Amino acid sequence: MNNARIAESLLWTLLIVSGISFTGCSHIPVSASRSVAATVDFSPAASVSRTESIRIAEAYRTHRWRPASHNAFSGIDATGVHVQTPDIAFQPTDPDSRPGWWVPNESNTGIPYQWGGFDTPQEFDRKVAAGFYAGDIYTAAKRKALDDAVSAKACGIDCSGFISRCWRLDRSYSTRELASLCQPLPDFASLKQGDLVNKTNAHALLFVRFLDAEKTRFLAYETGSPPTWKVLKHPIQVDYVKGLGYLPYRYHHIRED
Repeated sequence: MNNARIAESLLWTLLIVSGISFTGCSHIPVSASRSVAATVDFSPAASVSRTESIRIAEAYRTHRWRPASHNAFSGIDATGVHVQTPDIAFQPTDPDSRPGWWVPNESNTGIPYQWGGFDTPQEFDRKVAAGFYAGDIYTAAKRKALDDAVSAKACGIDCSGFISRCWRLDRSYSTRELASLCQPLPDFASLKQGDLVNKTNAHALLFVRFLDAEKTRFLAYETGSPPTWKVLKHPIQVDYVKGLGYLPYRYHHIRED
C-alpha cells in the first residue's frame, strides 16, 4: 500500500473513531438486524468450532443495513483506485459479472462484496455511517493489481476475507495463502461443516453440508460473483467446482463440536 493510501486510510479511521460523518448521511441502524452479529465474537482466536464458523457466516449473510445515496460510487477514488459499488444502478458490460443489488435509503440484507475487504458487520456499519463506499466489485484488472487495487474508501468483505473471519484469523488470508493453514482432504465427500472449498488465486467457499445421500450437491457460503455481490448461502454441484479446479481443505485449528 502506498503512502497516499495509508494516509487516507488513517484519515477515515479517525473519522470513524471520532464519530464524524458526512453531511447528509442518512445511515440508520437497523437494531433488529443485529441479533445474530451481536451474539458472535469476531475477534482473532487460536481455534474455532465448526458451529461457530457457521454462526459467523450467518451473521454476515443476514446482516441488515441502510445506506445513503453517497455510499454508492462508480469511478476513481482519491488515491487513483477504481471503485464500483454493487448498488442497484450498476449494470455490468462484462458477461461474466453480475448486476448490482443494494438500494440506497432502504434496508438491505447481506454484507456486500468488496475487493480486499475484511470488515466485521460492526466495522462495516461504522464505515457506511462515515460515508465509505459500500462494496467494490471484482474485476480482472483488480486481480492483476492485487493489493494495489484495494480502495481505502470502500468497505465490505471479499471471499478470502470472509473465510478468514469465519475462522477467526488474525488477518485476511488470500486464496493463495488459505491452503497453507489447512490439510488437504482426500475427496469432496470428506468435507464437513466449516471446511474450505478453495481455488488458489481465484475464489473460496465455506462448506455447510451435503444436500443428497450421494454427496453430489452441497450447501455453501460465499461472497462474490456469481451468483451476486454479497454474502449468501446457496447449493452448488460438486462436479461443477471440481471441473473448475477447486479443492477441499480442512483448517488445522477447527474444533469438533
